[in-house]
Amino acid sequence: MKSETKLRVRYSETDQMKIVHHSEYVKWFEVGRTDYIRALDKSYGEIEREGFYLPVIGVQVAYIAPAKYEDLVTIETRIHSYNGVRIKFHYKAIRDEDGALLAEGFTEHCWTTTDMRPVKLSRHWPDLHQKILDSMRS
Repeated sequence: MKSETKLRVRYSETDQMKIVHHSEYVKWFEVGRTDYIRALDKSYGEIEREGFYLPVIGVQVAYIAPAKYEDLVTIETRIHSYNGVRIKFHYKAIRDEDGALLAEGFTEHCWTTTDMRPVKLSRHWPDLHQKILDSMRS
């Protein structure tokens, strides 16, 4: 499964040259990841209410072309890998106007309890575990 999130570059996300600041891409990836999880019929709020967190344990971004003020950008999000405890998302930021790849990257996360102890999701929330596996096949 791939989720797609549309964003319009806001002025506050740009520098004096009206180019998106590099830090904004990680924020956009978070929006894409949240939408991906929502497509699994879950939300971060629901995950936390169930007693789980999904902290970031790694980020990698490659910047390819600049996004500019008012560009319409699509964030494509997929699961790159998942082993029941760790999950790695892959993202592409694409400018809608010309299809240019602006940036791509990964975030890696670990399923934990609210006291930050790693957990195997298949054991503690088998329904969500299966939805993640199914989404990787579609």
